[in-house]
Amino acid sequence: QVQFVESGGGLVQPGGSLRLSCAASGSIFSIYAMGWSRQAPGKQRELVAAITSGGSTNYADSVKGRFTISRDNAQNTVYLQMNSLKPEDTAVYYCNAGGYYSDSYYPSVWGQGTQVTVSS
Repeated sequence: QVQFVESGGGLVQPGGSLRLSCAASGSIFSIYAMGWSRQAPGKQRELVAAITSGGSTNYADSVKGRFTISRDNAQNTVYLQMNSLKPEDTAVYYCNAGGYYSDSYYPSVWGQGTQVTVSS
């Protein structure tokens, strides 16, 4: 079972940047697809970005061109670089692991979440 330690959340002004990190335990990290999801107050959880074990990525339309997901299999870590942040990006961000089926990513293991607040 993979477990996660997330870090990097916080308060940032609109237009600013944050980098989230998710360190995973377990020696089989490299075979999992990984992702970041978020949940804002009163809204459903949504997938923000995902990356396959080979490094292919996909993004929600709302973050394309602003967010970048990456992974370092040697360090068992996945990152989410968030630029040009907007108030609507405010949410709890969750690291997750899962698999791809029919070109869609399905998370199955979740981290505890880290708060990102975008406000002036």
